[in-house]
Amino acid sequence: MKKESLADAPKYRFWKQQAETNGLIINKIDEFYIRRRHNGEVLFAMLEVDANTPEGDKIPPALFLKGHAASVLVCLIDQETKDKYVVLVRQRRICDGSHTYEHPAGMVDASDDPQEVAAREVGEEIGLDVKPEELTKLNNRLWFPSTGTSDEAMHYFFVERELPRQQIMDFHHKDMGVASELERITTAVTTLPEAHKLITNINGLLIHFLYLHAVGDYDTMKLL
Repeated sequence: MKKESLADAPKYRFWKQQAETNGLIINKIDEFYIRRRHNGEVLFAMLEVDANTPEGDKIPPALFLKGHAASVLVCLIDQETKDKYVVLVRQRRICDGSHTYEHPAGMVDASDDPQEVAAREVGEEIGLDVKPEELTKLNNRLWFPSTGTSDEAMHYFFVERELPRQQIMDFHHKDMGVASELERITTAVTTLPEAHKLITNINGLLIHFLYLHAVGDYDTMKLL
């Protein structure tokens, strides 16, 4: 297996180009740790960046290079009652070591189509077959959850699907995930207000408001 160098990684080249376009003068970059996918591609990296701002200052040097990510709110609608449910993924996270509830999501390299990645992640993480064109984009430009220490930028999507109630509940408590990516995932079907109580990830909380605003469901928004 050939290991991709940091300089060749699309996410690194995209970040560096954007930083320099926005005026940063990069003097030196030290690599502290690089995590690669099973095929040798750079997944993320811990870097120290010696760079000057256009104003002549030093910028804080810590950079967690992650690239872009796509998150999808999956809304399943009961064909008879029109009640809405969302499908979450439950997995243990290093933020505090606990099990967390999130919406299906995955990392996007600069050379990837975010919509295709989002559709693929829905299939891998909850088992719902979704075509990229079925997804609706919720933000028209990149949003950064942690601007001080990371280049991570988010793409938000949603998809709605009407199904019989039993088929909706078939998505509850499924064991999913990709073993090679250290994923041990269990799905959960909840109402959106219930999901809002379970989720502690800021991306998951934000996507609820984005979705409800997009579909004009302000009554549910008041319950959050």
